[in-house]
Amino acid sequence: MRLASLLSGGKDSVYAAHLMQREHQLSYMVSMKPENPNSYMFHTVNIDVTRLQAEAWGIPYVEAKTEGEKENELDDLKETLSTLDIDGVITGAIASKYQADRVNRLCHELGLTHLSPLWARDREQLLHEMLSSGMQIIFSAVAAHGLDQSWLGEPLTPERITKLRNLNDRFGVDMCGEGGEYESLVVDAPWFTRRIEIHEAERTWDGVSGRYNIKKAQLVDR
Repeated sequence: MRLASLLSGGKDSVYAAHLMQREHQLSYMVSMKPENPNSYMFHTVNIDVTRLQAEAWGIPYVEAKTEGEKENELDDLKETLSTLDIDGVITGAIASKYQADRVNRLCHELGLTHLSPLWARDREQLLHEMLSSGMQIIFSAVAAHGLDQSWLGEPLTPERITKLRNLNDRFGVDMCGEGGEYESLVVDAPWFTRRIEIHEAERTWDGVSGRYNIKKAQLVDR
């Protein structure tokens, strides 16, 4: 099948696309760029970096703007996907019924197959699997009890996976951030031809949540 993958820049969308590329033709990386930072459907933190990921991956990149209004943003995605010569769509959803239901409906309307290879996976096992794949992942946003500004811009490591498990046990924090507890960014992977080097970034913190906003980045040889 010819597939388009919804690319947010985070670990889940990148890894889901990688898994599906083993079996199918990965034809497009599609990034929706919401004007609303509180979009219900789409990732907003460092979304511009997805262009570098697609370039490093060697996959044609498609971007489309959306106002990010609830429900209406699905129409923008539908319009974008309808222009592509594809048979299916990949998402990195693990447990978000909100996202899965809407993408399922959209794919049904367009006659496409929705592939979600991470759905219902064990969170801790999945995180270790991602690290074992060689992905280099950093935290780009945090918004949960136990996750403070010291995590921003830092890499996901086995030690941090253990901390996430402890936070899950104590506070119910989803280890993969499915409840919005954190966002991530993939800066390198074995299937990239080059890595993303961050030259300038700004950490913001409001007392309960924060972001690692990348101001300048580029692809460099390993």
